[in-house]
Parts: sequence; structure tokens; C-alpha cells
Amino acid sequence: MKEVKKYSIDDLEDNKLLCDEILDDIKASPDLGLLRCVQCGMCASTCPAARNSEYDPRVMIKRVLDNDQTILTDDFIWNCFYCYNCHSICPVGNSACEINQILRQKAIETKEGKEKIVSFISFADSYISTGLGVIPKEYCETLSDDYGNQWDDLCHNLDEIRDDLDLESRFLLPEATNEISKVLNAIGFTKRVDNIKKLKDEK
Repeated sequence: MKEVKKYSIDDLEDNKLLCDEILDDIKASPDLGLLRCVQCGMCASTCPAARNSEYDPRVMIKRVLDNDQTILTDDFIWNCFYCYNCHSICPVGNSACEINQILRQKAIETKEGKEKIVSFISFADSYISTGLGVIPKEYCETLSDDYGNQWDDLCHNLDEIRDDLDLESRFLLPEATNEISKVLNAIGFTKRVDNIKKLKDEK
């Protein structure tokens, strides 16, 4: 684990603690039990990401409580599956999953964080233009390798397959799409996507 920077009382008075930033975030639940965490490890015991990677929700929470800002540049925060097992089992009502989401949003404000989500741009483009997310095009080839030609066929011929199955259109009505587009513009989502695209173009 990285060495945690020690803060003086003066530092803490001048700068907001990471845990306070998270609790004040609009995405934090009003009853988020971050400050009640007793480091029991129940979250880690049920976490599939902890079993399959270096991610450890207990350690993540500890670092947040220690005001370790370097956690925003650590790769492992991107390994959380958002399965909410930690959320459902925590005895004090904390949610490592929810905190991870806020940490990722904070990380995206940095160049390193933006680089982590460049591969999801096609998902964002679809969301802006149709109001619906899609599996990023960049992942279709990998999924085909893992699951075979059927997945490749699904990725490239989804509309035809849906027509054959006589399914309704997967797209929203134009007026709904326009409303979603306005909301995404108003909350800064579209601008954020444009900034990430610029980073992608620089590569």
C-alpha cells in the first residue's frame, strides 16, 4: 500500500477531507455510513472483485478515512463490479460500492482518470444520440473471443435479429431522445464526453 501523507491541523482546516467530499457529493446517499465504518471486512468477504483482483473495498474505505488522496490515481478502484454485495452486507449501513462510484467520478477529472474510460466513448455516444446505452464497440471483438461467433453475430446484426424475432424498436421516440439530450447537455455530460474524445484523438 502507498504511504499515506500525514496532515497537520492547519492542513485539515484549509482543505476538505476526502471523506467529507464524498459525503457532500450529490451521489452520496443521505444515510451513507462511511464514518461509521469499523473495518470489519464484511464488504471484502463478499466482493467478487476482491477475489479476482487487487481491489479491496475495506482497504479503499480505510484510505478514504485516512484522507489518502492518492487513491484517485490507483488502478484498482476501476475493478469494482458495482454488484452491491458490500452494500447489502455492511452492518453499519456503509456502501463501498457507492463510495467507489464517487471516487471514480473524482478520478475522471484528471487526465489519468479520463484515459481509463476512453474505451466507453461509443456507449456515451449512443446514450447521447438515442437515449440508450450499448456495449462499447471496442469490446465486441473481446467478447467474441470469449463467447464465440454467436456474440459477434449479435454485435453486428442486432437490428436484423430483433426484426426476425418481431421485437419492437429498441430506440426511444424522437421527443424522448430530444429530452434526454437536453438533460445530458444541461448536466455537463455531453461536454465531459467531448473532453474525453479530445484525449482519445491525441493518442
